[in-house]
Amino acid sequence: MRILVTGGAGYIGSIVVEQLVEAGEKVVVFDNLSQGHAAAVHPEAQLVIGDLADRTVLDSVFADFKPEAVMHFASRTLVGESMEKPFHYLGDNVISGLSLLEVAVQYGVRRFILSSTANLFDRPQRIPIDENEQVVPGSPYGESKYILERILTWLDRLVGLRFAALRYFNAAGASAERGEDHHPELHLIPLVLGVALGKREKVTIFGDDYPTPDGTCVRDYIHVVDLAQAHILALYALDRGSRVYNLGNGQGFSVKEVIEVARQITGQPIPAVIGPRRLGDPAILVASSEKIRRELGWQPRYPHLHEIIESAWRWHKTHPNGYGDRP
Repeated sequence: MRILVTGGAGYIGSIVVEQLVEAGEKVVVFDNLSQGHAAAVHPEAQLVIGDLADRTVLDSVFADFKPEAVMHFASRTLVGESMEKPFHYLGDNVISGLSLLEVAVQYGVRRFILSSTANLFDRPQRIPIDENEQVVPGSPYGESKYILERILTWLDRLVGLRFAALRYFNAAGASAERGEDHHPELHLIPLVLGVALGKREKVTIFGDDYPTPDGTCVRDYIHVVDLAQAHILALYALDRGSRVYNLGNGQGFSVKEVIEVARQITGQPIPAVIGPRRLGDPAILVASSEKIRRELGWQPRYPHLHEIIESAWRWHKTHPNGYGDRP
């Protein structure tokens, strides 16, 4: 299958591309490299540098490559930033997604995978969060993803574009060749490992007085390779109709647990200090993945926090400067 992957030079996208290539698929990556890295793109995938807002380049890619499916990862993804700059998210994410969808429909694409988010659930009534939970986006970022989900629902109904929307919280870990390299880095596990590598003095825990077993926030972490496999399973299932899945471990890990496991794996003390709570941080966010397990037989290969952090540590030790293309 010919597959166009937008944002395929980013953290999750590049590992999905890696898994697609290893499955024998033909892949073109479309990325503006604002957050991604050319070095992260699998050598057997073609990289086209361009922006989704540029219809001329987008049109050319579809005309030349003739994709049979699109996997859409390209997006602004920072929840906190979206609260400060809502138009960058409600504008750019939605408009770029619409542009991509219009061209995809024009060229007869019938399969579309949306990298969505569990930030659709700001006030969940049940934990773990399943697909029946009421959608109440927690930020303009989450809202932008939900708008695209609603647009896809209409395109399925009107033009037969089959889609899967995959909603997940925290992708973590690494494959042997590809890992997490953001600038700036805001995710907990790479921040903690940065302390172990001597790149940071300490890690800050934002609040230790939450109603959780150790007082720190509990979050869901899913290995990025398992996440990639879920995207591919969903892609192959689209001939049986559109679908929406929440993805997670079904269990959560606290901030203190993450730091302690990282200490065990790295053998480093990893100093941690307590800071004030961040506005809008819920105590517990954990997603259920029972539906995708039941319907598609998805089975995570790396469900344990130790495995997730260990894979990330191996990658960061061999790539202490990430992909080396940022100052």
